[in-house]
Amino acid sequence: MERPRGSRAVAAPELPGVDPRAHRLVEARDHSGELRSWHLLDSAPLLAERGVTPRGTLLAVHGNPTYSFLYRSLIREDIPWRVIAVDQLEMGYSERTGQARGLQDRITDLSLLTDALGVRGPVVTVGHDWGGIVSVGWALDNRHDVIGMILTNTGIHQELGESLPKALQLATAPAMLPLSTSVTDAFLRTTIALSRPALPQEVQEAYLAPYRGRSRRLGIEQFVADIPASANHPSRATLERLAGGITGMDVPTLMAWGPRDVTFSDRYLRDLIERVPHADVHRFEGASHLVWEDADVAGLVATWLHDTFGDAEHPRDAAGAGEALRPVSSFAEQAPEIHLGEAITRRAQDPATADQPAVVELGARPGESRRISWSLLSERTEDLAAGMRAHGIMPGDRVSVLVTPGADLTAVLYACLRLGAVAVIADAGLGTDGLTRAVIGSHPDWIIGIEKALVGARALGWPGRRISVPQLPTVDRAALDVETSVAELAEEGRQMRALGAGIDAPWPDQDADAAVLFTSGSTGPAKGAVLTHRQMGAMFAAVGDTLDLEADRGLVAGFAPFALLGPALGAPSVVPDMDITRPGDLTAPALAAAVEALGVPAVFTAPAALRNIIDTADQLDETGRAALARVPSFFSAGAPIPAPLLRELRGVMPGARALTPYGMTECLAVAAIDLEGIEAAGDGPGVCVGTAVPRTEIAIAVMDGEGATTGEITTDPDRTGEILVRAPHVRDRYLMLWGTTARASRFEGWHATGDVGHLDPAGRLWVEGRTAHVLATAQGLVTPVRVESAAESVPTVRRAGAAAVGPRGTQQVVVILETQDGYRPGKARTPHPAETALQEAVRQAVAQATGIEVAAVFTTASLPTDIRHNSKIDRAALSAWSEATLQGRKAPAL
Repeated sequence: MERPRGSRAVAAPELPGVDPRAHRLVEARDHSGELRSWHLLDSAPLLAERGVTPRGTLLAVHGNPTYSFLYRSLIREDIPWRVIAVDQLEMGYSERTGQARGLQDRITDLSLLTDALGVRGPVVTVGHDWGGIVSVGWALDNRHDVIGMILTNTGIHQELGESLPKALQLATAPAMLPLSTSVTDAFLRTTIALSRPALPQEVQEAYLAPYRGRSRRLGIEQFVADIPASANHPSRATLERLAGGITGMDVPTLMAWGPRDVTFSDRYLRDLIERVPHADVHRFEGASHLVWEDADVAGLVATWLHDTFGDAEHPRDAAGAGEALRPVSSFAEQAPEIHLGEAITRRAQDPATADQPAVVELGARPGESRRISWSLLSERTEDLAAGMRAHGIMPGDRVSVLVTPGADLTAVLYACLRLGAVAVIADAGLGTDGLTRAVIGSHPDWIIGIEKALVGARALGWPGRRISVPQLPTVDRAALDVETSVAELAEEGRQMRALGAGIDAPWPDQDADAAVLFTSGSTGPAKGAVLTHRQMGAMFAAVGDTLDLEADRGLVAGFAPFALLGPALGAPSVVPDMDITRPGDLTAPALAAAVEALGVPAVFTAPAALRNIIDTADQLDETGRAALARVPSFFSAGAPIPAPLLRELRGVMPGARALTPYGMTECLAVAAIDLEGIEAAGDGPGVCVGTAVPRTEIAIAVMDGEGATTGEITTDPDRTGEILVRAPHVRDRYLMLWGTTARASRFEGWHATGDVGHLDPAGRLWVEGRTAHVLATAQGLVTPVRVESAAESVPTVRRAGAAAVGPRGTQQVVVILETQDGYRPGKARTPHPAETALQEAVRQAVAQATGIEVAAVFTTASLPTDIRHNSKIDRAALSAWSEATLQGRKAPAL
């Protein structure tokens, strides 16, 4: 057959980020027997030049309307695999045949091409968008060669009758299809515009280049027309075959996802996970459809390939995959085994404690408080667990718990734990955006929430079947798509238990998932830390042991999530009257009222609350002052607490031992120190957080001059580096963040915290900031806390934040201050240059303490902090603002 002029594959022009030696033109027969010409990227010549024997082949298949250029980042030195990234026929720089190609045609064409190339196993397929479906088809038809699959923002199934994503509904409308896809380049430009941040202009031009003119874009139109949404579509049978066949592909699989995709949303990811439950999953928060452009997917792939298959010199069988991700708790002394919720039952069955309060809910006015006894809490928990099981909540189901602290939250959580359902805890302190990301990203099967949370779930499209806390009117229930309520489930469970049909199953397996606890998001999007029942029990034991939490005294939880700790240890708990989204607003009178409700409890608050408690102490009446004077112990965690602040607190709680544990959501607690210990440690570089708590080990991963860890692990004193921890209560993994888990577990047996610090000769740990914020200057490496502590030694400085500007190794240091007279809480304003005398004082203090020269000093009304604790300075935001400002560009708001 004579080809139309200009239809053959053509050599691609010079493309940004692509080595010209990787371009290749190949001829192969297609499904109709015709000889066709393909363009592809092939890294084989580059590997040969380096003398690298490839571990195998990565066969990368693009979707619509991209081409092989999408995968240019895969050709890199730390991927010792041959990369073959094809331009599908009718696409990119491959041949325009003038024929419409269905899904099966494309799969067959690809197989014929790989036959012509002589591609044999081991092969890992890589797919994106509709190229993901084609790659799965190739894998099923060539499974004898396939050892792994990588899928990115794709879908394998579309239910009949289910609406296509709105973006595709518009494109597939008969009147719009040719206009948007081939007559104009609207579909192409819209896809490119999905990337966040916007692609560089040269990259945009590279994507547009092979599709100049309608004849070059017909493949885009045909690709969209081939979406098999209806039962009678020619490609429907093939799609069904692939959707069923992938469930039998028992090979290591990686799914990398941009959750802001308007086409392949998380619904498609959930479907894929159900079909390939053994897959490793990593969601790049903030990334969109073109996840390969928005995030370092190639870096993730490089790590996954190495951890799963080894490298060319040290290959390993896929059965060895996952060794680097063993739970770090298995390397430390195990804590006593605790069945979560067993303490509630024990206290309820003890006549001496059955009628004592387990949870106190403070009312708006005196006399309106509720006191829920251990016996009532135990009954409610057992009733609710039985009712939840009868309603269909199964062990292993994820349940997003969106309930305000109190008896309902406690009963729901411990019912989940008793049943074996996995409680997803993302509190309102994350803010609406953070909470939305956490709920959607956890892929819950169920949502149990207060009415406000369910309104948000409906409006924001949160997944999961919905259960309300209150029993809603029929109209509201229908509007919110609510199936039942906590009250109804508890009543159903009560009746079942009366008939002897309650929860009679054993306690869940200790190594089964218990909960997903979300971090504060102070250094990026909040992460879901998964803890097993063993790890969560060990965490409760570690915190209880560290704080000497006595069950008969109880706990005032001035940070709402800690209200869940008391019942696990058999200690009553109460949350003060406060806005749980603003823990820093807790007042001394509110704290005193909560203490009064329990008598002589331990007190926990978020670090941000301490200053406000001191500032509002003059509002205490005689009863309030007496209540706070009875507090035996006070502790605060989430950020290091300076000694001067703890000394001031003695005036408010004079009898309390002031303890400041160091830890994180992934491992609470790690170390602890009291005021006397801080004073004994004296001044030093950073904040002293004490020695390791029982059953916990701490070490340091030494850093080089640019702030990267070298691989050396030490417990020697005065060696600065990333803080490592191992303990039985360290998280199991991060939920759907395979790459984050891999990085945190890169030192076998240790959890890499992301914090930087050192041990002193007495074995005490000093925290000096986050590894991501370490300043690599021309004068050497310096941690941010060293700079900030020096700046805060200037008398008029209230708090300081250190920022870095420029390339690592030659970074300039900028300091942004809150001053005593200029501080305005919650009023983040544009910083302005500090007065000359203050600038000079800060420069001298920092230079004397660190040897580092400060480039600029600014003041602001309020430094940006994390939303949950209101205390961790957002140094990344300070650096972005400083860099833009010093370069004369418009700076992002703080």
